Amino acid sequence: MVKRKTKFVCQHCGYETAKWMGKCPGCDSWNAMVEETEVVKHHNRALFVHTEGIAAKPVSITTVETTQEPRIDTKFTEFNRVLGGGIVRGSLVLIGGDPGIGKSTLLLQICAQLASDTHPVLYISGEESVKQTKLRAERLDVTAEHLYVLSETNLEHIIQTIDEMKPAFVVIDSIQTIYRSEITSAPGSVSQVRECTAELMRLAKTKGIAIFIVGHVTKEGALAGPRILEHMVDTVLYFEGERHHTYRILRAVKNRFGSTNEIGIFEMKEMGLTEVKNPSEIFLEERSKGAAGSTVVASMEGTRPVLVEIQALVSPTSFGTPRRMATGIDHNRVSLLMAVLEKRVGLLLQNQDAYLKVAGGIKLDEPAIDLAIAVSIASSFRDQPTNHTDVVIGEVGLTGEVRRVSRIEQRVQEAAKLGFQRIIIPKSNVSGWNIPKGVEVIGVTNVEEALYYALGEGKNRPIF
Repeated sequence: MVKRKTKFVCQHCGYETAKWMGKCPGCDSWNAMVEETEVVKHHNRALFVHTEGIAAKPVSITTVETTQEPRIDTKFTEFNRVLGGGIVRGSLVLIGGDPGIGKSTLLLQICAQLASDTHPVLYISGEESVKQTKLRAERLDVTAEHLYVLSETNLEHIIQTIDEMKPAFVVIDSIQTIYRSEITSAPGSVSQVRECTAELMRLAKTKGIAIFIVGHVTKEGALAGPRILEHMVDTVLYFEGERHHTYRILRAVKNRFGSTNEIGIFEMKEMGLTEVKNPSEIFLEERSKGAAGSTVVASMEGTRPVLVEIQALVSPTSFGTPRRMATGIDHNRVSLLMAVLEKRVGLLLQNQDAYLKVAGGIKLDEPAIDLAIAVSIASSFRDQPTNHTDVVIGEVGLTGEVRRVSRIEQRVQEAAKLGFQRIIIPKSNVSGWNIPKGVEVIGVTNVEEALYYALGEGKNRPIF
């Protein structure tokens, strides 16, 4: 017997209640409760993984045999890096990003690469017709014979097509447009997104099909729909970057098959997205020589060192409370380092506005960038330019000491490869590895000593 009941569901967190509320008790969002009609059917659901219906029994972990699953190469080195080495069969990957950032372009190019290797690929678009997808494919020069396009939003029809075609890879663009007919709520609602994703996850695991689904994002930049959407999938990727800039960054925030510290960098061109093999050169190509407030730091993004420029602008404030703004860096870290400079070095920064930015649009969050931030702030405050051949690396403590960082050899080798001649690092990192030829490595123990080497003009001339 079928029963119908009405409920109110929060479109932000999925909280359910029997009556309408102006404020959601789950996430404190206002006017997010939407009425939905729930159809309750009493039926037996098939088991998720065990399709034979045999109940699983516990076994000792030492007796479980594992095999190395072969990963499928997408011919995109940056995309493979973010996934952990390639695509895993039976995985469910969620890709999110701002509108127009290039999610559909990236997936269509990847589908073309996979289809050229005689892997049948099914691209399902719920937002574009087949002809519109074909026009975009012509612009990207996609002519793979084994790439099939379907314009459909009904999940039952999609599953039927997948069962008949048996593709190796499936792309759903996007999950907010897919619906199940037995659910009365509108496409994109919490119930539809949750149920459709659960059905696609079952399909991927039981048939060994790699499925990529595109997700919309909210105005705050988070993935739209319930939070459970990110918990259900195997991998969550964010495609970041400014729409009016050419560079895009693909970042993993969840990955069951690899590291979440890797990033992939692409450049948007007329013929689609191309890989950036050496991102350090891209981030430093427009750097101004002899400018105050500019410092280069070698940051680790997963297993790859990336050299980026940290820019600072310090100016007297015209307000009662000075402003602290940062792009690509946590503004709380900026306030902390400014307090260290004021207390330990003697810079009067309490009446100064500070604006910091990481050039290129990349986001840095590791402790090794602390010393470069401090040098940039001091350089702008004293209006003394740093040496354009210097790289500054180190973590700064609250007492002003410069602490050890990880993978110092890889950072210094990347700096030497790009022509930098002097590297300022923590003194505890100086020994135990081979210094490249033509590079001078200076070990410092505190912030004041680092500022002396970075901004001083002579060995006997302290600057503070």
